[in-house]
Amino acid sequence: MKTVIPTVAEIDRRWHLIDADGRVLGRLATRIATLLRGKHKPTFTPHIDVGDFVVVVNAAGVRLTGRKLQQKRRYRHSGYPGGLKEIAYDVLMKTRPERAVTEAVRGMLPKTRQGRQLIKKLKVYRGPQHRQQAQKPAPLAW
Repeated sequence: MKTVIPTVAEIDRRWHLIDADGRVLGRLATRIATLLRGKHKPTFTPHIDVGDFVVVVNAAGVRLTGRKLQQKRRYRHSGYPGGLKEIAYDVLMKTRPERAVTEAVRGMLPKTRQGRQLIKKLKVYRGPQHRQQAQKPAPLAW
């Protein structure tokens, strides 16, 4: 049997619409990362971007289990001494829930150029409205 590596012309990119309302953040991020990477396709190749585009709506309705909402924190560092910033997830979910979903997915993607390219195919919106009307993503059946 011969190994087939897909070319750019052979890659079939689709758009997926995911409603995040009531979904658990980690499980949702795992599903999104799989779609972005293209691991659900038989033509998956680790070094080639064969993944699809993902539009996530209702990011404000995502859930965290247990006491993560009060205990979990998001950290970032400016690179300068004393530049560590932290924010609790209960504050983050009230102010920027789309950032929480994006960062959860980013943590599940490769930490390479390919990962930075893949995260650009993710569009997250706080409410039910999104701007990707021209592509008409089909709702994803769970």
